[in-house]
Amino acid sequence: IVGTVLSFLLVGFISLAGKRANAPTLVVSRASFGVLGNRLPTIISYVSFLGWEILLTALAALAAQSIMQRLGAPHGDATLAIAFVVVAGVTIALALLGHATIARVQVWFTWAFAILTVVFVILEAKHVSLHAVTSLKAGPFLAGVVGGATVIMAGLGIGWVNAAGDYSRYLPRRVSSRSVVGWTTFGSSVAPILLGIFGIFLAASNAGIANSTNPLGLFAQTLPAWFGVPYLIAACGGLIGATVLDVYSGGLNLLVLGLRIERYKTVAIDAVVMIAGNIYVLFVAKTFYAPFQGFLVTLGVLLAAWSGIFLADLGLLRWRPGYDERALYEGRPVNWSGFIALIVAGVIGLGLVTSTSPAFSWAGYLLGLVGGKKGAVGESSIGVLIALVIGALVYLVLAWATGQRAARIRPAAEQVAAS
Repeated sequence: IVGTVLSFLLVGFISLAGKRANAPTLVVSRASFGVLGNRLPTIISYVSFLGWEILLTALAALAAQSIMQRLGAPHGDATLAIAFVVVAGVTIALALLGHATIARVQVWFTWAFAILTVVFVILEAKHVSLHAVTSLKAGPFLAGVVGGATVIMAGLGIGWVNAAGDYSRYLPRRVSSRSVVGWTTFGSSVAPILLGIFGIFLAASNAGIANSTNPLGLFAQTLPAWFGVPYLIAACGGLIGATVLDVYSGGLNLLVLGLRIERYKTVAIDAVVMIAGNIYVLFVAKTFYAPFQGFLVTLGVLLAAWSGIFLADLGLLRWRPGYDERALYEGRPVNWSGFIALIVAGVIGLGLVTSTSPAFSWAGYLLGLVGGKKGAVGESSIGVLIALVIGALVYLVLAWATGQRAARIRPAAEQVAAS
């Protein structure tokens, strides 16, 4: 509950910047880093979107494979490859259709998956062993409570912070800021909290769930045939819908980087990376958890650091006057306060997390000072939270020391006349 709500509170507050500037999130980020300096967080953001596209597509492909197997297709890589081609094709096609279509499709996916999930919970409830759940031993505070909340933050809200303003930018500026933050946090938190609690009950009752290479397929095996296939179809559709949002925001990131190309070309770039990444996750690694956890924690540190800086800038310099829209495109090249804060927070945060993925085994280089990677701090992923706090504090100190002030915002009519 704590990890979910805190992470989506970050999304809610960052959404305010989109409403105030009516610009994509990483364009608004230029206020904190400068027009050129902002390329570093934009690259981090784009890599994050690519990672989510790969992992969500992998889950959707595994769900589609389970559908095919329930309908009589053989087990094996050939069926998985066909499932992946279908999922990737649908995702790419939807991503080409633009924001309005994406929003409309999301409504249908949300209702369908919500209704079927209620049925799923009813059917799966009989597999919950309350004895097994209540027999679990209490874990340590740092490695258990803090570590669990941190990973949940990285997997939920922190995974969306860099897209928070991409959709709120369509809101009129007169819309209540309290409503934007409140409804974003509430609406985003309800389902993960309820499903997370039920998922904990299921995982405690079936030890194989946490380490399954195909968790959705494992669930489907316990469902009756009349419901298993519709549920997997809805799950696959929901994952595709989430992937489409990442492709959309990833394309905006490429535009922010200065790559002025048509949407179909940005989607094509994402598609190439998505295919390469899924070849590794689905056919080489053959395990979902290690790449997923490694990606979440490592990118979570950098996105948390960026969030702290972004929110510090919003609170210190933009809360009342808002954003100077012209400065987002023609302002100073580098805001060294934000750039230095990101480097400092990122280096410290990455030194205080560990990863189960071999690709990120280099992380945790500072943990030797606090008990090692197997100690309470090493297993807590607390580097994500530390990066968030340090990013904000370093930016505030540097902004104060350099005498940064919010620029006067010229009325729209005055800006038009000047141009």
